[in-house]
Amino acid sequence: MDATPLSARTGAPRTDLPGRLLGCPAPAKINLFLHVVGRRADGYHLLQTAFRLLDWGDTLDFALREDGAIRRVNGVPGVPEEEDLVVRAARLLQRAAGTRLGADIALHKALPLGGGIGGGSSDAATTLIALNRLWNCGLSRAGLQALGLQLGADVPVFVFGRDAFAEGVGEALQPLALPPAWYVIVFPGTGVPTAEIFRAPELTRDTAPIKIVDFVTGTTRNDLQPVACSRFPEVRRVIDWLAQHAPARMTGSGACVFAEVASETDARRIAGSCPAQWQAWKVRSLARHPLYEWLQ
Repeated sequence: MDATPLSARTGAPRTDLPGRLLGCPAPAKINLFLHVVGRRADGYHLLQTAFRLLDWGDTLDFALREDGAIRRVNGVPGVPEEEDLVVRAARLLQRAAGTRLGADIALHKALPLGGGIGGGSSDAATTLIALNRLWNCGLSRAGLQALGLQLGADVPVFVFGRDAFAEGVGEALQPLALPPAWYVIVFPGTGVPTAEIFRAPELTRDTAPIKIVDFVTGTTRNDLQPVACSRFPEVRRVIDWLAQHAPARMTGSGACVFAEVASETDARRIAGSCPAQWQAWKVRSLARHPLYEWLQ
């Protein structure tokens, strides 16, 4: 199916209503490669990856509260409110900024859960960006990236707002100038738990670090892919099917698989031929986060 572009879903975010920000986009991402290059003493894995933003994602609405409460006003199946990264992001910013304001938050999901395309992390980043504006916190992009890292390794890149080469645990980001591209994204129907993949004893954790030029000209891979495929065979079946059409790779810790294709026509054709037990989308790349201009 065609993934509805974020701009087509919502238009520009509504900022003209007092105390409200409506239709705030939270774009998806793919990892063009992902190498695990080490592990810190505290257990955090050291990574190298290239993030690519996609014109496809969730949207969020925010309404100002004067009583300091943070409320999620609609349910998200499988995500208890207290564990929701959106709620955690709002409370983290509230504490960091020392504000007494609160918010009602509505999350409109379009991205599959457990897909490795950054849905929860992107939702959290959009929450930080939007509430920083709604509450007049005045935090910089770098300040929100630092807060985002406390929520997860993928959150900072969405605050960064551009395609990026990332190192460390997600905090070291360098912009990448990538040409526009079309992708086919396939979801096998069941998410992959990130923690299980990173805990796996068979995970490669000593891949030699590369430089950006090596990413552009050399051979890369996703170190998490063999583990996910062995534990979730449907991921391997998706890769094998999509690889018949174009080079295919898992994104993040799975379960989504992607392939870059030559044209929108090819993307639509391949996505349309996806077996019925899976979901497939035609998606284009996104040069910058739609809320990029909201931060300095």
